[in-house]
Amino acid sequence: MSSKKQVLILCTGNSCRSIMAEALINAKLSECVKAQSSGVKASGKVNPHAQALLEKKGYWKSEYHSKVIETVLDTAFDLVVTVCDNAKETCPMFPKAVKTIHVAFEDPSGKAVWEYEKTLNLIKEKLLPIIKQELCQFNSSYKQF
Repeated sequence: MSSKKQVLILCTGNSCRSIMAEALINAKLSECVKAQSSGVKASGKVNPHAQALLEKKGYWKSEYHSKVIETVLDTAFDLVVTVCDNAKETCPMFPKAVKTIHVAFEDPSGKAVWEYEKTLNLIKEKLLPIIKQELCQFNSSYKQF
């Protein structure tokens, strides 16, 4: 069996969307993918509403935290996904990344709490099928979302 594919979810602050995507991918596609997240200008903290939602859904892991991009630049990612326009524009060249794609999501930060769940559902509907198609083709035993 092949080892897990590596995906990086890249955002600006690495406090909300990218953390939610990282947690969702690791919860739903863990048989074939290991997700990490980072920010081009990482805030250093996870949005408390995003964390509370992930905890409620059972997706949260204590290892999730906001990280600066330099901490992951040397990882051999199979795929890099930018989830906000700023990250797409400022995304550094990854020396070991195979492919970079852009799937944008609106930032729920500062909005009503239900906006976080809306964003999480959009990530589930839009991003998970792409990740599965890009990285899980070799493994037919993945979970359905």
